[in-house]
Amino acid sequence: MKGIFCIDSGLGFVIVLAIILLFTKVFGLLFRKCGLPQVLGYIIAGIIVGPAIFGELCGFSLIGLNKENVDANYTALFLLNGVTAGGEAFSLGKDGLAIFSKIGVLLLMFSTGLETNLKELKKTGLAAVLVACMGVLVPMVLGIIICLPFGGENDLGTENIFNCIFIGMILTATSVAITVSVLKELGKINTKLGTTIVSAAIIDDVIGIVLLSVVTGIAKASAGEPVPVTDFASFKAQWWGTLIMIVAFFVVAIGLGFGISKLFKWLDEKWPITHRIPIFSLVVCFVYSWLAEEIFGVADITGAFLAGVVLSTVHRASEYADKKIEVNTYTMFAPVFFANIAISNISFKGMSGWIILIAFLAVLMGLIGKIVGCGAVAKCFKYNWRESAIAGVGMMARGEVALIVTQTAVSAGLPDKFMIMTVMLILVSSILTPILLKVLYGREKKPPEGGLPEVSEESGADVIAEATAENSGSQANADA
Repeated sequence: MKGIFCIDSGLGFVIVLAIILLFTKVFGLLFRKCGLPQVLGYIIAGIIVGPAIFGELCGFSLIGLNKENVDANYTALFLLNGVTAGGEAFSLGKDGLAIFSKIGVLLLMFSTGLETNLKELKKTGLAAVLVACMGVLVPMVLGIIICLPFGGENDLGTENIFNCIFIGMILTATSVAITVSVLKELGKINTKLGTTIVSAAIIDDVIGIVLLSVVTGIAKASAGEPVPVTDFASFKAQWWGTLIMIVAFFVVAIGLGFGISKLFKWLDEKWPITHRIPIFSLVVCFVYSWLAEEIFGVADITGAFLAGVVLSTVHRASEYADKKIEVNTYTMFAPVFFANIAISNISFKGMSGWIILIAFLAVLMGLIGKIVGCGAVAKCFKYNWRESAIAGVGMMARGEVALIVTQTAVSAGLPDKFMIMTVMLILVSSILTPILLKVLYGREKKPPEGGLPEVSEESGADVIAEATAENSGSQANADA
């Protein structure tokens, strides 16, 4: 693979950011003009500027990337990683995109946590848990079933049952970032249904992590590769160790949360509406994220979301922090995150006929499993048919979590040729989820023109209080 410019300096990485931000903004606006979510435009922009189409299929791309297990031969205007003509290895561009993407997804989940209504979260607690459980169980069972007929040389079937289980587990992963972005764009993130979807997606990932650890441990043990408990890392590698650490994380995070909540209440009373509030909020977000993944083995996005929930108890401070953080998130980090999904993970090379068939069936079962499983539970909790469909579609998106599960499964024995299945699942679900959510919410009944929507006494009182506060503020400004 050749690169006209090798991204081995900070200034080189800046021009890559410029290209990504330009294309994501242009495609985001185009999709918004068409009535589609902007996040879908971000992903398509990543496919256009990345190597998936113009690089691997046409021989030239704006941004090039040497991917593992992908034998590509093309010329890139800006090459993110590789070896220079002088024989020096470089990966600054790839690492830089990974860092920006990680910050982007953490800020998305943190912002979602800040906007969480704890009262609604308590009301939807049981529904979220059951939606998450069915969102794991149904796709996993369907994934195993479709793999059983492909035995023999295909590395599946009853003689390779762990590979079938691994594929089923890949279908269980949920990436909430895309759904969160669409719900925020539609103004539905803090509704009862929106809270249920986000909470269920977080719980879904926790359940998936536990199951993956259990299956991986059993698979290695059955292959004669027991993992002895010799240090802290090997303890976390055991399925029971993973379970203990997950419980420990939530205990520690919630325990720290009481103290952090009191600290922010004091900061909000002493220095209200100051920049130190969002800065300290980011500190809490990143610390929780690091503790979650590096110490307790829980997904970092779970830590970021929980940090936001903790700070949401301080209403004024969390509202101000969210307003400030959201500007940076959607200006820089979120577009890079969504574009990087396509740049780093989507590839169309190495496809064989039966792999495409398995991938097609797996994608189909993965989408149907989420819609049916999660939607059925939502219907049992007296959501209407449209809302139940939204719950299923909201749990349908896949992204970085599916890739993490796939990489872990490959390290445990799943052939890496099945990576294309995960790529197709991410691509299809990432495109369909925003479109279907937009369509389903577009069918929501609206109040007649010229009329006012019905509101409860409590919400009406809130509106009156806010209006009174605004009028008082305007009068005070006029007096000043």
